[in-house]
Amino acid sequence: MFQFYMPTKVIIGRECVVKEGHLLKGIGNKALIVTGRYSAKKNGALKDVVKALEAQNMAYCVFDEVEENPSLETVEKAKNFGVAQGVDFVIGIGGGSPIDASKAIAVMLKHPELTGSTLIGTSLSSVPVIAVPTTAGTGTEVTQYAIVTDHQAKTKKNIGHTVFPQIAFVDAYYMKDMPKTITIHTAVDAMSHLVESYLSVKSNAVSEGLVVEGLKAWGKCIPQLLDGEFTLEGRECLMMASMLAGMAIAQTGTSLPHGMGYALTYYKGLPHGLANGVLYKAYLRSFKDQSKVQKLHVLLGLESYKALEKILDALCRVDIEISKEEIASYTEEMCANKAKLQNHPEPISKEEVYKIYADSLL
Repeated sequence: MFQFYMPTKVIIGRECVVKEGHLLKGIGNKALIVTGRYSAKKNGALKDVVKALEAQNMAYCVFDEVEENPSLETVEKAKNFGVAQGVDFVIGIGGGSPIDASKAIAVMLKHPELTGSTLIGTSLSSVPVIAVPTTAGTGTEVTQYAIVTDHQAKTKKNIGHTVFPQIAFVDAYYMKDMPKTITIHTAVDAMSHLVESYLSVKSNAVSEGLVVEGLKAWGKCIPQLLDGEFTLEGRECLMMASMLAGMAIAQTGTSLPHGMGYALTYYKGLPHGLANGVLYKAYLRSFKDQSKVQKLHVLLGLESYKALEKILDALCRVDIEISKEEIASYTEEMCANKAKLQNHPEPISKEEVYKIYADSLL
C-alpha cells in the first residue's frame, strides 16, 4: 500500500504566469516575492510575476538576497522582512535555491517565533507558496521538500516540514538564455532524481510511471546536453523531465548520491547536480542486483549501458583536490544520514560508501 502526493496545481506554457495570473486572487493579500539577486530579473520571470499581481490589484514586496544553497540565516532574515511587511503568502522565483528558501520562509511566516536554529523539525504548516521555476533540475515546484544550508552542522538539510506549492507556473522560456554549464548541472540533478526514485526501496507503480516518462524526456535531450546548444523545445523537454522527476521523488525521496553529494557542495563548492552526478558511475556499479540498473540505458533510449557511462563522464567532469582523510570524514557523515541510507534498496557498508567516493574522486 502507498499514498500518492500531488497537491500542486501545475500550469504549463508560455506566459502562463501572466495569462493565468487570476489564479493568484484569493490566495492572500500581500505577496513576499523571493528571488536571487539577478536571474529572475534578467530572464523576465520577476517582471511577469509583478505584472500578474498588479493586474489583480494585489500588493507585494521583494526579497532578492537568496544565495545558492540558501542558509538558515538567510531564510530567517527573509522571514523578519516578511513579518515587517505584513505578507501572507510567498512567491518563489528561480531554481531550487529561491523556491526551497520560499518554503522555509513560508513555514516561519506561519510560525514567526521560529528562528533559523529552531526551524528544522516536522509537521508544521505554512502560509501558501507559489512556485515559478526558472531552471530544470530540482523539481521543487512539485515537491514537499526544502533544502537549506546549516552552517553549524556544516551540511545541507531538508527542513522536515511538508510544504507543497499551491500553484506552479512552469514556463521554459525563462531558461532561454541560461548558461550552458548551469543547464547541464541542473539537468544532471533532474536525472539523479529520476534514477534514485527508480532504484529506491520506496519505488512504486505510480512513481515508476513518472520515472519512465521522465527518463524518456531526458533521453531526448542528451544530444543537446552533449553539444551545449539548446533549442526552446529542448529546454521544454528538460523542464518536463525535471517536473516529472520532482513528482517521483515526492513519493520516494532521494538516496545515496544526494546524501553523499551534500559534502561535496558544502566543502568543495561543487554545484548540487554536479556533486550528485560525479558519483553516479560508481554508485550504479555498487549495486549487487543490477537488474534495474541495466534497464536505465533502455529507458533513456541508448544502445548500451556503456553509452550511459560515457554520457556521465562527459557531463560530470570535476577538478578538485581531495584527500583520503576528507573522504573518510564525508563517509562518516553519510553513514549518519539514516534517511538516505534507508532509501537504498540494499545493505551498504561504510567501506562501500567510501569506495563510491574514492572511485569517483581520487
